[in-house]
Amino acid sequence: MFRFLLCGVIAVTILDDATAQSYQRPPKAVCDILDTAPMPGASVSPAGDYVILVQSTRYPGIEEVAAPQVRLAGLRIDPKTNGSVRPPHAIGYTLVSLADGTSSKIELPAGRVGYPMWSPNGQRIAVSVATAKGIELWTAEVKPGAKLTQVPGVVLNAAIGSPVQWMPASNEMLVQLIPAKRGDPPTAPIAPKGPVIQESDGKAAPVRTYPDLLQNPHDAALFEYYCTSQLAIVNLKTNAVRTLGDPAIITGSDPSPGGRHILVSRLNTPYSYLHPYSLFPHTVEVLATETGKVAHTVSVKPLQDKIPIEGVSVGPRAVQWMQDSGEVLLWTEALDGGDPKQKVAHREQLFHLQLAVKPPFEPFPMMKVEHRYAGISYAREGEPGLSRSALFVREYDRDQKWTRTTRYYWGIVAGPPVSKVLFDRSTQDRYGDPGSPLSRTDPTTGARVLRDGISTLLLNGDGASPKGDRPFLDRYDIKEMKATRLWECREGMYEYVAAVLNNDATKLLIRRESPTEPPALFYRDGKTETKLVAATDPWPELRKARKSLVTTKRADGTTISFTLYLPPGHKDGDKIPAVFYAYPTEFVSADTAGQVTDSPHRFTVVGGFSHLFFLTQGYAVMEVSMPVVGPPATANDTFNEQLAANAKAAIDKAAEYGIDGDRVGVMGHSYGAFMTANLLAHTNIFRAGIARSGAYNRTLTPFGFQNERRTFWEAPEVYAKMSPFNHAEKIKEPLLLIHGAMDNNPGTFPVQSERMYAAVRANGGMVKLVLLPHESHGYEARESVEHVLYEQFAWFDKYVKNAKK
Repeated sequence: MFRFLLCGVIAVTILDDATAQSYQRPPKAVCDILDTAPMPGASVSPAGDYVILVQSTRYPGIEEVAAPQVRLAGLRIDPKTNGSVRPPHAIGYTLVSLADGTSSKIELPAGRVGYPMWSPNGQRIAVSVATAKGIELWTAEVKPGAKLTQVPGVVLNAAIGSPVQWMPASNEMLVQLIPAKRGDPPTAPIAPKGPVIQESDGKAAPVRTYPDLLQNPHDAALFEYYCTSQLAIVNLKTNAVRTLGDPAIITGSDPSPGGRHILVSRLNTPYSYLHPYSLFPHTVEVLATETGKVAHTVSVKPLQDKIPIEGVSVGPRAVQWMQDSGEVLLWTEALDGGDPKQKVAHREQLFHLQLAVKPPFEPFPMMKVEHRYAGISYAREGEPGLSRSALFVREYDRDQKWTRTTRYYWGIVAGPPVSKVLFDRSTQDRYGDPGSPLSRTDPTTGARVLRDGISTLLLNGDGASPKGDRPFLDRYDIKEMKATRLWECREGMYEYVAAVLNNDATKLLIRRESPTEPPALFYRDGKTETKLVAATDPWPELRKARKSLVTTKRADGTTISFTLYLPPGHKDGDKIPAVFYAYPTEFVSADTAGQVTDSPHRFTVVGGFSHLFFLTQGYAVMEVSMPVVGPPATANDTFNEQLAANAKAAIDKAAEYGIDGDRVGVMGHSYGAFMTANLLAHTNIFRAGIARSGAYNRTLTPFGFQNERRTFWEAPEVYAKMSPFNHAEKIKEPLLLIHGAMDNNPGTFPVQSERMYAAVRANGGMVKLVLLPHESHGYEARESVEHVLYEQFAWFDKYVKNAKK
């Protein structure tokens, strides 16, 4: 049934009834919307005195997307630049002084310019520029009329790790260089030296479904060639380059706040053909900045192939500098063997290590954490190393989907830390979310520390409520455990704090929009506001669309919500076709499942291959919450039944607002595509479906998927029931399958759509498969985006809008 066409090293499956077709375009009005330039992004200086407005590009051409790339160990590398494939591309910088509102253009060099990187003191920026000769480093002093100049002799290796970052003193940069005299990449052998062999050791080793893995020794040689870097420090005053240590595959490097050491993570052999590079053997060590020699080895780990599902590795993990101290490391270690199924009093132990003292270095146990360590933030009083410090430790309970944040005092006085639990709550309770603490860059060390932090926090939150989101900024008094509102989104619009520019929170960047006004960025100083930049309305006619937040209950009483868009020109009483777009989400309780998300006061933006483009074609659009409620271990036992209940309740309610319940098409992307196929197989609610980049046969993801933590062998009946591939004979409504031919998302290999197409077709169903050349899990090329929109409109016009009664 299949034949295979080889193009370079990429195998493309061609179905035997496929027809050659050129890229198609949607209606001109849709193409005009795609032509609209995106709103510039804002990059704020650490001091809060300047903003760089960054204009970027959209939708590269298919020629760029189809350019050669090397796929190795979970990476996709551009062999011409030795960097990642299609990194961000800025085409314009505008420097804005917030003190007086003046602005000036910064001329950009030729090539693919990245986003600006601010020095810790905010006086300079650095940018990477990808050219045909490699990735260059350019810098500029931040002032009116700023001019970028190239740092000579620096060619960055951006294939893996952090290719460039500032040192704390702001006059030097830590870089990853292409090793000197590297030579040409290794050539593939004409004939292999032997077979590729894998062998297990008899111990359980579950493996997720990963893309772009190493396939043979030649791949391993290419991986070493492209990923090996030489770590170095560049002095921006003299342009001198000083190397540190030997070339290695460096996956992470981080200068200490004191600048005397570099924390480095590097890979070791042997590599794996079953795992991405993130699980390869690796060493974490500390280099002395002055000599480049190893000052301390934190850990040496073998291949991480025995990690339990949803578990973590044993030994030191999340190694980092304590940002409130000069030369102190912090890490965590699992006390449960990394296995979340183990019942223990504490899952984690935190350690710290003083590097300022003479060897031998001895890790010091700091505190135990009840649940899984989920991150840390830092605050301090006084100077680094001579201060009272506060650590804000976050932990997470996967069984209850619960989070806790605890403040620990940790200073120069000996003794155990003093702790205080600040927040202890469900991660799914959006209504009770207090917000996230805001941090700043220390200008002398480059460390990220919390604003206030010791006795108060600045909290930036979404402000979720039954009427929609109303973002806010609070000052939280830790002693009183009470929040004072500093700023809140006003009624009738949607706005949020994009950046806090000073500790008093009197200077803010506010992003604001409304149903009729496109997003704009404002500088707020006290009560005075200045507009910095605004988006262009890509389709003013769309402002006539009506948007509503709707809630209803499904048969079991669980509340669900959806955002309903009625297209321009809709008249009350008219029954119009609708597009049902959703993505399933698991919830522990029905109370949190029913909480409203989003805001009815947002500006409706359409772009890419969005379902919202159907508003231009006379359809209503429903963005529906699809809760799957139950204990995390067993919620999927009733997955399909809950999907059906959600869909029926939403469509019944939407019929009251003008949609034609007999003309509804369902669509989704990734896990939403999986949902779409299941709804077509197990309900008779929809006229047709569109499923993009999905996975349909769960035996091809046998070690768990999404939030399903059981393996296929632990719950074969659940895998069988949830796989729409197993129920292909029940899909009688027309199904359009779209997939990127080079999908890099775990579990959603293109074969999933190919086999689903074959299954529905073999059972007499109406099905179409569109494979997009060179596209990944999302679709980038302008030609691909236009063609997807064309196919989507044509499919639903034929089988939904014009469906026969």
